[in-house]
Amino acid sequence: MACYRLTYFNVRGRAELTRLCFAAAGVNFDDVRIPNSEWAAMKSTTRFGMLPILEVDGKKFSQSFAMARYIAREHGLYGKTNLDMLQIDEVVGLAEDLRDYFVKIYHEKDEPKKNALRDKFDNTDLPRFLGYFEKLLTDTDSSYFVGNKLSLADLAVYDVMEYPLDQGQDILKDSPKMKAHRIRVGSHDNLHNYLKERVKTVI
Repeated sequence: MACYRLTYFNVRGRAELTRLCFAAAGVNFDDVRIPNSEWAAMKSTTRFGMLPILEVDGKKFSQSFAMARYIAREHGLYGKTNLDMLQIDEVVGLAEDLRDYFVKIYHEKDEPKKNALRDKFDNTDLPRFLGYFEKLLTDTDSSYFVGNKLSLADLAVYDVMEYPLDQGQDILKDSPKMKAHRIRVGSHDNLHNYLKERVKTVI
């Protein structure tokens, strides 16, 4: 078994999907969370001036989705065929398209603009994406997005839904497939323990 070390800030952010892959696979890894105050001194030592960084047996790699896909492939979370992988990548890409909307809200400094973005997200963008996810789950013969077992696709959607759900709204009330999917993923034996014990953060 390889030795894994994942370095990121003390937030879910761009590292959480890889953390979820490790957790779902039951694979131990060193979860290094650095304070923001240390980043300026550390930045020049990274490969591309960014985090997260994944070390595999001491060799360092960047790019969060490359990391998540690698761990998913290594540990049975990336389907069985190239077509499975294409479908998984489609769902992961859709989840990231949704993430882009609320990242803009989070980083917007102008309060009126932030409020306008949040209103558009709540009333237009999020319902549209929930419709996409709901249809994908309706069209599958399984309880998962791809195939009949948990995959990177399910973890990506679970992860991206954290932010809107944290806002305290019952956003899944009209999305029964998504609601059941979230319960199913969150109840996964390995994930359940990780989700219960992980550090609580805003993003």
